[in-house]
Amino acid sequence: MPRPIDPFRLTGIALFCLIALSLIHLGLGLGLLWIGGEIAIMGGTWYYALAGLGLALAGGLGLLLRHWPAVALSGLVAGVTVLWSLAEIGAKGFMPSWGFDLAGRAGVPVGLFGLLLLTALFGTPRALAPGWFRPLGWGGIAAAVALPAILIALVWERSAPGNPAGAASLTPGAGHNAEGEWTGFGGSPLGARFTPATQITPENVGDLAEAWRFRTGDMGPQDGRVFYSAQNTPVYAGGRLFTCTPAAQVHALDPATGAEIWRYEAGVPASAMESMFSVACRSVGYYEGATADAEGLCAARVYVATADSRLTALDAATGAVCSGFGAGGTVDLAEGMGMQEVGFASSSSGPAVVGDVLVLGQQVSDNQRRDAPSGVVRAYDPDSGALLWAWDAKRQGIAAEPLAEGEVYPRGTPNVWNVISGDAGAGLVYIATGNPANDHWGGDRAPEEDRFTAAVVAIDIATGETVWDFATLRHDLWDYDLGAQPALIDLEIGGETRRALVQATKQGSIHVLDAATGESLYPVEMRPGPQGALPGDWTAEAQPQAVAFRNFAGHPGPDPEVLDPSHAWGVAMIDAALCRRDFMRMDYQGIYTPPSENPNGMLLHPGTVGGMNWGGVGLDLARGIVIANHSRLPNVVRMIPREEVDDLPVGEGGARPDQVVAPHWLSPYGVSRPMWLSVLETPCIAPPWGYLSASDLATGELLWSQPIGTGFDTGPMGLPTFLRIPLGTVTLGGPVVTATGLTFIGAAQDDWIRAYETETGRLVWSARLPAGGQASAMSYVHEGRQYVVLNAAGHDRIGSTPGDYIVAWALPM
Repeated sequence: MPRPIDPFRLTGIALFCLIALSLIHLGLGLGLLWIGGEIAIMGGTWYYALAGLGLALAGGLGLLLRHWPAVALSGLVAGVTVLWSLAEIGAKGFMPSWGFDLAGRAGVPVGLFGLLLLTALFGTPRALAPGWFRPLGWGGIAAAVALPAILIALVWERSAPGNPAGAASLTPGAGHNAEGEWTGFGGSPLGARFTPATQITPENVGDLAEAWRFRTGDMGPQDGRVFYSAQNTPVYAGGRLFTCTPAAQVHALDPATGAEIWRYEAGVPASAMESMFSVACRSVGYYEGATADAEGLCAARVYVATADSRLTALDAATGAVCSGFGAGGTVDLAEGMGMQEVGFASSSSGPAVVGDVLVLGQQVSDNQRRDAPSGVVRAYDPDSGALLWAWDAKRQGIAAEPLAEGEVYPRGTPNVWNVISGDAGAGLVYIATGNPANDHWGGDRAPEEDRFTAAVVAIDIATGETVWDFATLRHDLWDYDLGAQPALIDLEIGGETRRALVQATKQGSIHVLDAATGESLYPVEMRPGPQGALPGDWTAEAQPQAVAFRNFAGHPGPDPEVLDPSHAWGVAMIDAALCRRDFMRMDYQGIYTPPSENPNGMLLHPGTVGGMNWGGVGLDLARGIVIANHSRLPNVVRMIPREEVDDLPVGEGGARPDQVVAPHWLSPYGVSRPMWLSVLETPCIAPPWGYLSASDLATGELLWSQPIGTGFDTGPMGLPTFLRIPLGTVTLGGPVVTATGLTFIGAAQDDWIRAYETETGRLVWSARLPAGGQASAMSYVHEGRQYVVLNAAGHDRIGSTPGDYIVAWALPM
């Protein structure tokens, strides 16, 4: 009699595969059981514990060589996981990129089930019954393979549909660029990031090709102590293109070929850059009409600010230093600052030229010490370099008065680290302020500091005195400083044309103010905020929120996005469980959760990046549309009692690159606030992590919104995926909007520049970059040809590809 076939016997290599897969099931299952048990005990979902138990049992059955029961149990866990995942994703509203959410939740159990099933099918003798199981198994494998392929096909980056905009046509007002000009970071002092050039259109943009590329040679110190992020937007003026690098190299380029005409090197020492979070030179200043020297030079000038507190004037034609400016061509920006260390404060955004005045703010290194250098904003004569006035939160009414001998500007006051705007015709300079020197404890702040924290301020260009101010926040404890440049546009409101100022914030609001009076032109509501400040501090009972537009503090919606445990995410299931456990341990009551002594920290969402940051917004002056890119990347803020903080601040022997904890000196706490990342170094919330959105300025209607950025160049553990799927990455940089209805933007964490149709959001063109494009694009017309330019030099802090490139695109000649 023939020996019966054992249906549980495997042949050949299948036995090895079964044991290996069973061990993976067992290990993953036990880990999930442990972490899931903790989540359940804290009142969270039982899913992870039950899934872990199921996977562990499947692994045990496999080790006992009971492979078909193991397959069945593994398949049950996979199926339940898919259903549970869809239920949680659906409860959040099937956000864009939800396929990544599903893949992260269900990919591992579905993949393990498919491999285990494959092992059983090919490793079991053919005489195995039951016959009905084999086609079912093949169907399971086909589903496991097809699901990712279908998801990729659905979301592969391509032309995106949108809704047509219905905004009325507007006429650009005075002060904006003429055809083809780009005279400042935001295009002009009004900061609209708009070009009236009409050569490149939605119909021909697909023909754009690289016209030239230039390498600056400034790759920065390679010692891990200085973090570069070029962020420069070139200036086109006087028939030349002017650009600067983080080390304050200035280059004058031929706009048609990218060939270098002249170069100036400031010779900034690396030690002066160590105190900066990111070393940047966002823009140079350009001015015509100065007094020429004896050689006929310096009637047109380029100004550059350095990390070691110098403001230098250069001849626009030759790059020669203008010796009549300041002392031998340079103004000492450290004068009156009482700087504890060179580089502690510096002007990384560069000088703004407003009429016949140079205006400079400065970044002050975050969370080092309460008595940090002042946040003073200063104005200089562009011809002589003489100081005209110095505005500070604590210098109201005395801006034009010089300091007394030995006096320093008020310490630790709110600074203006972003790009400054101005309207020479109205005689006003517009600044958007940050917060006092220590971000997360404000028990010792003066009323003037709170008044001018995260505020838009209009300053009289002649006197330096405050004309009006509008606070977008009350008593900031979250580092929600204003990073975006104020942008101006003429709007028709109530039958009257009014110059409006558009201010984007990290907390997701778009405020529209009367540029002459500071009156809010659209509704702003005071919304209650959570209470419970640290000892000696306080929290505001309510916070202002602009309600005419969607809020962009996370996923666009009527209110700032509020996370819950279902938002926790990972790429390998167990990292998602760890993130979920962390969420439940942290303090979180929404966007204004106050810092606390919880050793597990407070969740800060949308995070210190924002929301909307230094790239600013683009205003389509012809269609009345505002384009904004915004990020969605939380931080974990831990307040560490002073007695437990060993790190010293700069000026007391400490150095920022060596600090484990930001000292937050002269307050009761040190601070740690890393991005909330999983053990695989991916964000702990499901994508998108970055959006590009368009809103109608007349009605506030959201016209379209979509993820921007792919994992092509970065993924788990920083490894590239080479998949051009728009999951939405953190974005740093801003758009340029054209009169023909195009929006060009880099900004995303991958190495691409893209063009979208402004009215619909349809992707119409993209080009590969040689390095990260974390800068704001610009456009100019030279000798009848329109160019689009982006600085592609990467960003050390977000890990994009480093480089030193400036790249231009144009239509074929």
